[in-house]
Formats: sequence, structure tokens, C-alpha cells
Amino acid sequence: MSQESYEKGSGPAIEVKRMLSFVPQLLEIPHNRIWMTYDKEADALYVNFKKPSHADDSEITDDDIIVRYEAGQIIGITILNASKRIAP
Repeated sequence: MSQESYEKGSGPAIEVKRMLSFVPQLLEIPHNRIWMTYDKEADALYVNFKKPSHADDSEITDDDIIVRYEAGQIIGITILNASKRIAP
């Protein structure tokens, strides 16, 4: 998001509209709270469902997603190569 998106005018309205399009998918996630952090240098999106989270196990899927577990429950995912992914 550019600095212009934060300035008054049509930029913020466009960004808000884009973000609102995510709401239906976010509401389908079976967790009440979600924290996300994007590391541009690593091109990794970290999504956590529990804070603090202390993973005791993890696995990597065929499509470069790391699923993190604590006591057998998914507590987060790491999406590698995040900027190169396209919506289904």
C-alpha cells in the first residue's frame, strides 16, 4: 500500500473496499482471533491463531505452507513466497 492510500481522497475508500472483500473468507476461519505479519524480505506471511504461540511440531505442505501445531492443534501457518500467490 502506498503512502497515497493513507491520504484523504479516493485512495482510502478503494483500499477499504478491497479489504472488505476479504471479510467472508475471514469469517470462515475457525478461530476468533488472527494476527498476521508480512516479512517483505523473506516474502513470508505469518498467520497466528494463538498468542503467545509455542509450536511443538510443524509440517511443510507441497505448496510451501508451513503449518505449526501446539498440542496437536493448529496455531498458525507460514505462507512462503506470499507475493507470488494468486487468488483461486
